[in-house]
Amino acid sequence: MVNLTEDRAQEKAFLSHAPGYWPNVSPELWNDWKWQLKNRVTSLAQLEEHLELADEERGGVLLSGDKLALAITPHFFNLIPRADAEDPIRRQVIPRIEETWSSPYDMIDPCGEDSHMAVPGLVHRYPDRVLFLVTDRCASYCRYCTRSRVVSGVGEQELHTEFEAVYRYLETHTEVRDVLLSGGDALLFSDNKLDQILARLRAIPHIEFVRIGTRVPIFLPQRITPELCAMLAKYHPLWVSVHVNHPRELTIEVKEALERLADHGIPLGNQSVLLRGVNDDIEGAVQSINQGVPAAIKIVELRFGDRVVDINGGNQKPAFLLHFVKAMNSGRCFFGNSAPFLD
Repeated sequence: MVNLTEDRAQEKAFLSHAPGYWPNVSPELWNDWKWQLKNRVTSLAQLEEHLELADEERGGVLLSGDKLALAITPHFFNLIPRADAEDPIRRQVIPRIEETWSSPYDMIDPCGEDSHMAVPGLVHRYPDRVLFLVTDRCASYCRYCTRSRVVSGVGEQELHTEFEAVYRYLETHTEVRDVLLSGGDALLFSDNKLDQILARLRAIPHIEFVRIGTRVPIFLPQRITPELCAMLAKYHPLWVSVHVNHPRELTIEVKEALERLADHGIPLGNQSVLLRGVNDDIEGAVQSINQGVPAAIKIVELRFGDRVVDINGGNQKPAFLLHFVKAMNSGRCFFGNSAPFLD
């Protein structure tokens, strides 16, 4: 019998799962973010070495090569149980056959980014805000990715950002005040390359806000080095929005990475996508939000899953989501200003 009380107690704790499936790796290598990237799980053979795959997963992996790549860092892979195909961490990163299903309501580009691409790599959809797609690579790939058409390098499109054209466009469009760096994940860049990008943006007088949307602190907390944080701190005001969907993702390593960012004066928020079988349990979602506060996350945004072609069927219906948020805010205890809002 499943002990729900025991499960909840484990999820409330900040735990380290290292070295997990990699018992012979030294701490020095384990804590090297470049080693983590080099040793990601990227194939069916690697999955089968460690996990008991369900037929739905095996079929999904075999078909993932031309839709959205499989890649999971060792750090995040250690959160995946060996035998439970319905585990909420596992469902987020291991392909499933449901990714081949589609509905008439699904769209390749649900946010209309391609039609608002001012220059290659820059989306200007709102009057004073732009989305700067700096890379198409991530530390690991979420199976519900809204940008799966271009992210990971195996989809239908390729991203060819023209950086100088982006900077020239921003220099001449004085209405732009807010730049969000995304992709892909900007924190995969070297400190030097990211420094160059931020310096160019900060040299444009009318740009007031620079934000980075990232899941690197969750997938690859080793990347959040003191050197990286010191470099980012040069460009205040700078905001970082992370992406946590389940309390088990908040490991000791993640907590320490987020604290390093906060200690350098970087405000942290969390965008959480409500997904069936991952975080659609109200008590668990409340716990996830509250647990983010000791890890320095204060602002929480709950997002509808975008209707993307070839994702794994995890989206919840809008009526359910509205009920979900209403129930969460009815008599629930949230720390400080961490009460969620719905986007």
